[in-house]
Amino acid sequence: MGTMDEDSNNRSLIRAGADEIEQMSGVTHSAPVLITAAGSTAKFAWEEFVYGRLRNPGTRRAYLFAVRRFLNWCSDLGVELNRIAPAHVGRYMDELTYAPATKKLQLAALRHFFDELVLRHVVVLNPAAAVRSQRLQVIEGKTPEITVKQCRTLLTSIDIGTVVGLRDRAVISVLIYTAARVGAIAKLRRRDFYDVGDQYCLRLTEKGTKLREIPVRHDLRGFLLEYIEAARLENSVSDSPFFRTTIRRTKTFTAIGMNTGDISRMVKRRLADAGLSRAFSPHSFRVCTVTDLLHQGVPLADVQMLAGHADPRTTRLYDRRHRQVTRNIVERISV
Repeated sequence: MGTMDEDSNNRSLIRAGADEIEQMSGVTHSAPVLITAAGSTAKFAWEEFVYGRLRNPGTRRAYLFAVRRFLNWCSDLGVELNRIAPAHVGRYMDELTYAPATKKLQLAALRHFFDELVLRHVVVLNPAAAVRSQRLQVIEGKTPEITVKQCRTLLTSIDIGTVVGLRDRAVISVLIYTAARVGAIAKLRRRDFYDVGDQYCLRLTEKGTKLREIPVRHDLRGFLLEYIEAARLENSVSDSPFFRTTIRRTKTFTAIGMNTGDISRMVKRRLADAGLSRAFSPHSFRVCTVTDLLHQGVPLADVQMLAGHADPRTTRLYDRRHRQVTRNIVERISV
């Protein structure tokens, strides 16, 4: 009896926490119709999956979209939650018109979700476990590479006569000289740029809240210190945003940090001002840095460490050196 009461209390706590999170974020993750119709245990499993298992906000958004879309598809067919079979998952995957990589993500979301339902005895077997995804072999990433020369052109084109120019130069320089993801730069706080005695460092919060300390090279250090002085951030609160937004075109900083969208739009504007292609993105600098270091003969393991990749195969996806080899070969065709 005590166990049942404890389980009931736990479910009430999770639901209360879920309601509070939704109110604070302004985003609703209410259960789909099939989940609600399946009863309280299914709803508990849904909330545990959304708020307990999915800790990364980006993963949560992607998985929620995938699972909700599939459950709505099943609902339209009149299939109850406990009647979903591998055939349904397979048919659904066949109907998707997404790219192979996106379809793999969709299937991964369904597998994780139904694992939770099996764990909570909502369904007997995971219907997505037996479904195989399309074989996908990626040799090279799709992100367009900005060249070293283009990076230099971009940096020198920025008007540093204003504090906004100093900020933008600093942001782009961090992208180049740390190979950091734009999300990690958006998370930077004032305390994350610090002196360790013999050098300055940046503390980056990468995917999965993984912390990495990257040494700051001499010119980047100068760019960051100039920005801090001009923006009067020397004595700012340690957990305040490092790179901040401005009030429209006034060049006056707010207390709000730049998010990934703000940084991406800024990069696009600066690219256009420099006469460079707007097809480049903040991730293009990461590709440039990885390719440049590998071209100089820096060991793959060292470049992998800088990029923060768990698998060296991921680092190789950023390597664009073989494009030059391919181009040289095709130019020699005698036809």
